[in-house]
Amino acid sequence: MKVRKTPIAAAVSLTLLGAAFSVHAQQADSAAKKPEAGALEQVVVTGIRASLETAANIKKNASAVVDAVSAEDVGKLPDADVGQALGRIPGISVGRAFGQGASVSIRGSDPQMTYTTLNGQTVASTGWYDQMDIDRSFNYSLLPAELIGGMEVYKSSQANLTEGGIGGTVIVKTRKPLDLAAGAAFASVKYGIGTISDPEKEVSGLYSWKNSARNFGVLVAAAHSDGTYIRRGIEADSRWASDVAPTAFVQERKREALNVVLQAKPVQGLELGLNVLSLKLGANNSNSSDYIFHDANCTKRNTAVKSAFNPTGVCLTSTTTAAKPLINQFYQNWARAAEMSSDSVTVNGSYKTDIAKFDFVAGQTKAEGGTTLTTNYAYGWWDKPAKWQGTIDATGKQISLNPTSNQSFGVADLPKQSSPETWATSRGPNKDSEKYAQLDATIDLNLGAISAFKTGVRFADHTFEKRSFRPVWNSTIAGVDTGSLFSGSVDVASWSVPRPNIDAMIANTSKNIAGWNEDRSAYSELNEKNRAAYGMFEFDAQNIRGNFGLRYISTTVRSTGYAFDGTPLANGDYSGNLNWGRGLATKTATYNDVLPSANIAFELQRNLVLRATASQAITRPNFANMFGVTVSGYNDDRVGNETWTVGNVGLKPMKSSQADIGLEYYYGKGNLLSATFFTKDISNFITAEVKSNQKVGLIDPISKVDNWTVQSFVNAGGGSIRGLEFQVNHNLGNGFGGIANYTFTEGTAPASSYIDNLGIFTQASKHNVNLVGYYENQTYTARLAYNWRSKYMIREGAFWYGNRMHDAYGTLDASFGWNINKSLKLSVEAINLLKQDDVQYGAAEASNSAVKDPLRAGFPAWSFKGETTVRVGLSAKF
Repeated sequence: MKVRKTPIAAAVSLTLLGAAFSVHAQQADSAAKKPEAGALEQVVVTGIRASLETAANIKKNASAVVDAVSAEDVGKLPDADVGQALGRIPGISVGRAFGQGASVSIRGSDPQMTYTTLNGQTVASTGWYDQMDIDRSFNYSLLPAELIGGMEVYKSSQANLTEGGIGGTVIVKTRKPLDLAAGAAFASVKYGIGTISDPEKEVSGLYSWKNSARNFGVLVAAAHSDGTYIRRGIEADSRWASDVAPTAFVQERKREALNVVLQAKPVQGLELGLNVLSLKLGANNSNSSDYIFHDANCTKRNTAVKSAFNPTGVCLTSTTTAAKPLINQFYQNWARAAEMSSDSVTVNGSYKTDIAKFDFVAGQTKAEGGTTLTTNYAYGWWDKPAKWQGTIDATGKQISLNPTSNQSFGVADLPKQSSPETWATSRGPNKDSEKYAQLDATIDLNLGAISAFKTGVRFADHTFEKRSFRPVWNSTIAGVDTGSLFSGSVDVASWSVPRPNIDAMIANTSKNIAGWNEDRSAYSELNEKNRAAYGMFEFDAQNIRGNFGLRYISTTVRSTGYAFDGTPLANGDYSGNLNWGRGLATKTATYNDVLPSANIAFELQRNLVLRATASQAITRPNFANMFGVTVSGYNDDRVGNETWTVGNVGLKPMKSSQADIGLEYYYGKGNLLSATFFTKDISNFITAEVKSNQKVGLIDPISKVDNWTVQSFVNAGGGSIRGLEFQVNHNLGNGFGGIANYTFTEGTAPASSYIDNLGIFTQASKHNVNLVGYYENQTYTARLAYNWRSKYMIREGAFWYGNRMHDAYGTLDASFGWNINKSLKLSVEAINLLKQDDVQYGAAEASNSAVKDPLRAGFPAWSFKGETTVRVGLSAKF
């Protein structure tokens, strides 16, 4: 494996190696206690310092580069959000979506390069939103923090880890009954309120039982939360004559989780287990936008950004008065019935003899999600003076709206009768599933320095299915009283508008639908059969330990979709099915590879570890890049955004040759000082080839022509990531302590891989900082935590959402706990105390017409108001 070193990389490597071998020479004759190779035992801990001590021990005793988050107590991760808790680890960046930590990026890589497992196995996951790309990243918003015992993040690879994570592998661990005291129980209630959102209520509990012989146990854990999230902001489509749209997104969230674990040790050396996990998120939502068409009163333009929508340039500032009003006003409401669920059943067993251990795991994970129903209710005051009066300024990173008159309106200002917009209604369900089986063996060798040999095989059968349906409307669409579709008001910008009654909008649309036609262009099923085998030696000599091995992988991919074969449109069929047959077409491809890895830890002193790794890793192509054909922009009331995307089942995985070298110093209990240099050279990037003005055989009803932008995918180009991680954990004494870490990442990706033509990894920040201060005694705990990351790219694929830069973002969180007695604890958590706004702006060059106008030249496309959330909780432990 060749690794190109930059000057900074070479300097860091030489410095670390020089210091390491100097100390190693001085300590060569001294004996040090050797941890058992590969042992990463999860233990029950209580309190902040105890959890930090456990995490430090996991890191120190690992052969690979591993960081961990350990629960402070049963039902208590350091943060209320699983993604947020991971974001405290050096090198981890959390992508927030709709107020939650939803995706994880490791060391500047794309979130799809992070492979997430539950107890070492895949968790099926879909999204709840039909406008988002379908990828391999796991949606962490499904997981309640109360069910988690701990998390380990492998930043380097080793042969016995399931392949898939170039960035790294996250192993989320649930608890086992034989690890807990007999009759252990936990219950918690929380009440949260935000400065914008409606209240949220949470309840969770856990009970663990085991028999007197301590060889059989049952654990049941459950969590439920119910609340309404509200996001307020300003969006600028700039596709309807430079419109600006103050918007409110409202989501009615209901999250349910159930975990049942059985564990048995019937005879010496034999252990059996069953783990059942059910996760569900109800996510019905609305999006209300008050469109302001201010182009007619524009006072300043960016003439470098032009398009058919903005022929003279995008409007940056405007002034509107009563004497010179705007014409046209538009109030649009999207309502979606949305949910996602994930259910996993895993059986496992292990048998240990004097010289060997055998482990077996088999199971199935299934997920369903997407949008059950999308509908739209819109109201336009066309060819009439608009309500807006004031100034608009889009010259900074956020659009500034300054009304000079009252902009609020209510249901009384809308038409008395309403009906759904027929063009906008659809269903978009998705399914994800995997069946897996794995057999591992560990054989003690004791051949000099070689202590053990590990080998194993794994088989996984993974299927993802996406579908879309269009309604068959009743012969007469019945109107409904407009007032029944709204309930109260919601703020947008500095004024209020009617708040959609989501259930009422969905119900009224449903009763006007006689049936559904499948949109055959949107159907695709992708099946992967993944086979893997590995062999790995572990070695443990005086002051040196580690492992080396090979992992062989083989994958067969099958993509299935309806054939585009010229079939005439049948009576009553959806118009977009023209030329789409009812027979299925299938394409297959196969690839295989061998992935080497080596991890070495030198104990230079009793508490000083030099760690070096080298490996190769892969990330499989995104599902969205391999689906048959995906059609977007058809009959959607906009001319010019018709896109025909052709997937490529023959895409190869992205592959990384990577290495780490780091120095770690451990002192006291849980105290840690470390520095690590890492590098990744990534090949086989997936690049989009785009051709404009193509005929595909389908005429768009709005444009009346067969004229499409055709997009296809190939493997081309490579990229690299270089970076440094620094970490300090220090107990100051008298209950006080602190954590600080900083990650610098410098990455380059092939610009041709992205429609924005920017060679930047998705969701990769160059700088990431965590600062945590805490106090803890037997009665009280307090923590103040600050996380800051520099700007990063968000890429959502769809033309009207697209690719944009997220401005630097920092959050200050605080928590306080009072142990009322041995069993009861009162907690208060405050998130985003600084009310940091969510700011996103155009990053593509002004001349890049492949992306929409507001996503170019720094235009402030989206911004959302920052919200502080406070949660008060009471927990009991028995």
